[in-house]
Amino acid sequence: MDNTKQLHRTLGLKLVVVVVIGNIIGSGVYKKVAPMAAELHSPGWVLICWILGGIITLFGALSNAEVAGLLADTGGEYAYYKRIYNRFFAFIYGWSLFSVIQTAGISSLAYVFAQSLHSLAAVPPLLPELADVSIAGIFYPFADFNVKLTAILLIIFLTWINSRGVKAGAGLSTAILVLVFIGIGLIILFGLGSGNADLSRSFDLQTSNNQPVSFSAVFAAMLSAFWAYQGWASVGFVGGEIKDPHVNIPRGITIGVFTVITIYLLVNATYLALLPIQELEGIFKAGNQIAAIEAVKSFWGSGGGFFISILILVTTLGCTNATILASCRTYFAMAREGLFFRKAANLNQAQVPANSLLFQCVWACVLVLSGTFDQLTDMIIFAVFIYYGATTLGVFILRRKMPDAPRPYKAWGYPVVPAIMVIFCVALFFNTIIVRPREAGIGMILMLTGIPMYWWFMKKNILNQEPAEIEKHA
Repeated sequence: MDNTKQLHRTLGLKLVVVVVIGNIIGSGVYKKVAPMAAELHSPGWVLICWILGGIITLFGALSNAEVAGLLADTGGEYAYYKRIYNRFFAFIYGWSLFSVIQTAGISSLAYVFAQSLHSLAAVPPLLPELADVSIAGIFYPFADFNVKLTAILLIIFLTWINSRGVKAGAGLSTAILVLVFIGIGLIILFGLGSGNADLSRSFDLQTSNNQPVSFSAVFAAMLSAFWAYQGWASVGFVGGEIKDPHVNIPRGITIGVFTVITIYLLVNATYLALLPIQELEGIFKAGNQIAAIEAVKSFWGSGGGFFISILILVTTLGCTNATILASCRTYFAMAREGLFFRKAANLNQAQVPANSLLFQCVWACVLVLSGTFDQLTDMIIFAVFIYYGATTLGVFILRRKMPDAPRPYKAWGYPVVPAIMVIFCVALFFNTIIVRPREAGIGMILMLTGIPMYWWFMKKNILNQEPAEIEKHA
């Protein structure tokens, strides 16, 4: 195993911002306004929940930026947790990324891409006679197999692209992001400028069912918003390939999250101005409709439906690519310490952890076969907020452990802002267990498989070490 090669620092601030935004803007910007409308029955409250979700995301990002600026390194939170907590907790986090958080994120984005592609060009069903075959009555690997096969082929293709170099992957993300910005900008400009739009309706707090909006409904709607905001912390995974990371990572996170919040508020205000809340509720109940497509059809007709379907394809392609690019760096960092499959520690001729990409690709493809988009996203949100809370708690711990260390960025609103984020993460963890017990249970089982895997890797690691190294880790 050649561990002498090192990652190259080739990403400046512009590409850091691209990686942040590219990891966030995916399917949620087009799909999640409908389930939020079904929960809240009020356009004004839908917009409030987008704002609340953005504020909580920003609180997490601002807290994360302090930790990232102080401890910037390849692997993101995996590297941070070794300093904040211990090696075991860092491994459990890295294993959670591999087993559910990032790989399920790749799978769900690729799944939406495949659904959108098939809506434009229908492909005959594949292996329909096996559609009812299940594993424990929970997983149906051959249901919608034509869609799943398309998603798998996309993951394989983007993995190959990213194996050719970090700048190749980031360059593709940049090009796609420009197209996404243009497309969303056109929706906002022509949508609000059309005769069908009534912007005042976007801020109406009246409910369609004449019932007050409950706290639980707000919380449930915010879960949808969080899926749309998910992914901002991924830039930390490529810390070893960023120029001046202690400055550019916190700047990139802050600029990227602010940009996404602005875009989401503008485009969702446009959807709400174009479509009455009752119509959005109907879109959610239909199950096979996407709110953004219906909104654009309202002012551009069937041609608008084609335009937005292409935009969804491009957006999910970009987000899948950005997630694949960033995620595998954590497993590379773990493998270099003997805490992941050893071949994942190798770099190819393009100085890319190609074997780590390959392991990630294989498991993401398995997860595509395992479940639907909603199952995967619920598992992700449950798991990821455990670690958002752990990173934010790290702000307090590091201020005690390393009070005099230089901090290029200090969390705004300390200690109130980080404290609110930690409390919210705890609340979301327990709420998800109550309202989504199956998805929370599956996510927890996948994460806890990391406990025996840790001892297995540690045993192999010690057997392969020199006596001096064994003594150091004893």
